[in-house]
Amino acid sequence: MTSSPIFDRCTFSSLTRITDLDTTPFEVETRPRDQWGTGDYVVGIVTDTSGYRTIELPNGRDMEVAEGDAVVGAFGIRQATLEMTGSWRAIGDDHTMHALTRAGLFGAEESRSTLIQPPLELRYHGHVVRNDTKMTMADAAPSVSEQPFTTPTILFVGTSMSAGKTTAARIVTRRLKRMGLDVLGAKVSGAGRYRDMLSIQDAGADWGFDFVDVGLPSTVVPEAEYRTAVRQLLSQMAQPPADVAVVEIGASPLEPYNGTIAVEELQDALAMTVLCASDPYAVLGVEEAFAMLSPDLITGLATNTAAGISLLNQLTDRPAFNIRDKSTHTLLDSILRDRLDLPN
Repeated sequence: MTSSPIFDRCTFSSLTRITDLDTTPFEVETRPRDQWGTGDYVVGIVTDTSGYRTIELPNGRDMEVAEGDAVVGAFGIRQATLEMTGSWRAIGDDHTMHALTRAGLFGAEESRSTLIQPPLELRYHGHVVRNDTKMTMADAAPSVSEQPFTTPTILFVGTSMSAGKTTAARIVTRRLKRMGLDVLGAKVSGAGRYRDMLSIQDAGADWGFDFVDVGLPSTVVPEAEYRTAVRQLLSQMAQPPADVAVVEIGASPLEPYNGTIAVEELQDALAMTVLCASDPYAVLGVEEAFAMLSPDLITGLATNTAAGISLLNQLTDRPAFNIRDKSTHTLLDSILRDRLDLPN
């Protein structure tokens, strides 16, 4: 094993935002593969910027990097149906790896849509170490006493990734703030990016949380590990005096991000479920495969045209409309008030 101080020459990705790595010295030490694990903080040296070339910083801003730059990220797994899959376990003997998300989720790309650019390529340089101990996201995350999460929750679920969940959550957040409510925003499953959570706060949410806060680079982890983490996350979310929570599940509940477990853990707090559909027929698939979900509203890409809404009206008896259309906001407000038991 070799080690060297390098912290003052690194770009820190947003997965490091729960640490003090940018202010407190550390060393970088190569570790054998049998000591690697999900959530390990590692340093990668950029080797190819012919595709994506930006890294999301701890403040959420994107920064362009160059070949030879050292970037601190974390080992993780991504299983994105429409973009890319990859894992740290797939990193080969040449130590080539990729930024599976711009947040610094590091692993080797295993498959990729032809519609997106190649990811940023890096070479594993070593683990972030202090006192001969590797640093991990789980160790960096604060531990809180477990407590029930009872804040009335509006849950945003998708039939797939990129179905319009975050856009819908922003719009609903703005409507709730106009009603004078204190709003908590959260993303409880998915692959690490700070951008989505910041956009909900930009829309007016008074507090913001996501799974990175409890030490997960993505929620593609064993079920027991995720259940422990999400209970910690819900305990953190229970602390602010919010009137309502706007909560997003990344991807769809049936994908390997443990969305099903998230819905189970949120059941007692659910006041309303918004299903964002990429396609009208996908609504039937989610309703049939996931009986626990009973959407109060269907929106998203499938409602972009009158034809899509008409088809949804034939396929389901749930209200379906495009909440990006301002003419629907009176109806949206009425549904929100009804589900939250607010006066009209």
